[in-house]
Amino acid sequence: MTNSVVRARHDVFVYGSLLADEVVRVLLNRVPSSTPATLHGYHRFKIIGRVYPAILPVENKKVTGRVLHEITGVELDILDEFEDVEYNRSDAEVVLMDTSEKLQVHTYVWSDRNDPNLYGEWDFEEWKQVHMNDFVKMTDAFMRESEQESELQESKTRVQTYESFYKQENDKQSS
Repeated sequence: MTNSVVRARHDVFVYGSLLADEVVRVLLNRVPSSTPATLHGYHRFKIIGRVYPAILPVENKKVTGRVLHEITGVELDILDEFEDVEYNRSDAEVVLMDTSEKLQVHTYVWSDRNDPNLYGEWDFEEWKQVHMNDFVKMTDAFMRESEQESELQESKTRVQTYESFYKQENDKQSS
């Protein structure tokens, strides 16, 4: 008997830390093919107390990023877990920069539309220089924690991993 189950593949628009191949590789154990894209009608905010961005719908704004192609169902679950409760996976339409083709994708939208901690505009190049190395280490710690999860011990959420990692980093700098 042949396996007739169609394995769904997904396109996911990313715009923050997942623009870095290093972060994607830690999460998915590979770097999927990708295409630069623009998400119209959204703004990418900085978040007080966080090094990663949030997007929310804002008229006449746009967010540049890339579409990760051929994401498996398992990989989408990993991204959902990584984005945690702070984001909701939403369907959106992006425009591919190289062809101007419109594409239906998943993306992660900040869950609190009225969050007072959102401000300004998040900058990927600044993040790469200042925060990427520590963020990759935090992501690796999150994945190790997830892999070690057992029935007796619940793994930390990504937010908990983030907060404890950056608290430890700040404590080291204070010493």
